[in-house]
Amino acid sequence: MSEPLPITHRRVLTVALPVVLSNATVPILGAVDTGVVGQMGQAAPIGAVGIGAIALTAIYWIFGFLRMGTAGFTAQAHGAGRTGEVSALLSRAMIIALGAGLMIVALQMPLMWLALQTAPASEEVETLASTYMGVRIYGAPAAIGIYALTGWMIGLGRTRSVLLVQLWMNLLNIGLDLWFVLGLEWGVEGVAIATLIAEWSGLLLGLWLCRDVLKTPAWKDWPRVFERAQMIRFARVNIDILMRSVMLQGIFMSFVFLGARFGDVTLAANHVLLQFLEITAYAMDGFAIAAETLVGQAMGSRSVAHVRRAALMTSFWGAVSVVITASAFALFGPWIIDLMTTAPDVRVEARAYLPYMIAAPLVGCAAWMLDGIFIGATRSADMRNMMAVSAIIYVIALMILMPLIGNHGLWLALLISFVARAITLGWRYPSLERAAA
Repeated sequence: MSEPLPITHRRVLTVALPVVLSNATVPILGAVDTGVVGQMGQAAPIGAVGIGAIALTAIYWIFGFLRMGTAGFTAQAHGAGRTGEVSALLSRAMIIALGAGLMIVALQMPLMWLALQTAPASEEVETLASTYMGVRIYGAPAAIGIYALTGWMIGLGRTRSVLLVQLWMNLLNIGLDLWFVLGLEWGVEGVAIATLIAEWSGLLLGLWLCRDVLKTPAWKDWPRVFERAQMIRFARVNIDILMRSVMLQGIFMSFVFLGARFGDVTLAANHVLLQFLEITAYAMDGFAIAAETLVGQAMGSRSVAHVRRAALMTSFWGAVSVVITASAFALFGPWIIDLMTTAPDVRVEARAYLPYMIAAPLVGCAAWMLDGIFIGATRSADMRNMMAVSAIIYVIALMILMPLIGNHGLWLALLISFVARAITLGWRYPSLERAAA
């Protein structure tokens, strides 16, 4: 086993910055999705896109373990010099991803019914949300396949390829949004069609960028791909991450659906502000992903010192990013809200809850960075267990705060869940370093 490469600021930024740049287009995409329907001057289309997009994202992200688990396993295999296993991991992840996507398409009717039954919105919002989901659901195999491809690229540190895929997909989506909704006046359906086209084209581009592996026989070495011991380990870790993802998405879905109880205007305002949370997550995601790559490779090389240095240096840059993000929200938050909606009542309501979005980056930084560190180390049982504790704390906070202060209590409970996740994962970090030895 070769000595791992030194972990420097330059190496952290080399891995992180392409992801930061690619992620910069994602909140812009969310803002454009919201903004183009916001130009209709009504709250219902904004709420419909919000419910539909979050419901589908929650369903897809249940399979987000393919990105996270594949990244961790690939980084560790690469750090250990196991090139055959690196190729097999790509095939293993893609087979699971495409199967999961086809299953979602087959089960679309009960899944959409369940999503709409869970959200007690107005009839107009539910009708528009059903139209939106009915189109986008056919992108499920592509969306989940992109998780697998992205995770594999991240594990190898190929974040420039991730940048290329995300730039292509998101910029295409934005362009089609503007054409279909503002030009052709297709409304909510136009937003969904734009996303569907972008997802499938992104998958094809990602596969083309993996052509160096697909030209070799290792990716179709089926005995290695389906090796029993590796399949069991892959399944065990990914089931843990799946359970963690279900609980995390449960928190966000409950946030959206509980917010719908306060009316269409509050639902729309919460959705507008969730775009700020998306901006926060994507601004520091590059550094969390750098932690996945560098911690994973250090774990593969069995270097405790490199694991610790990777955790500290990536967290430093993550903290820098959230301070910048929180400052930007404080200065430009009202302007961003006005850009995303022309509805006067939604603008006023969103401004009332803007302080929570200024606090969110600072409160959530430790949780997001520790997620990346634990993913790279494939410490999935810790992630599952600490998420369960955090979800319980979130529910308790909801039960206490919502009856007292309504939608303010909903926002506070969400921020409390971030703090709980950071404290519980931090408590488990010493065992991660012991595992590296």
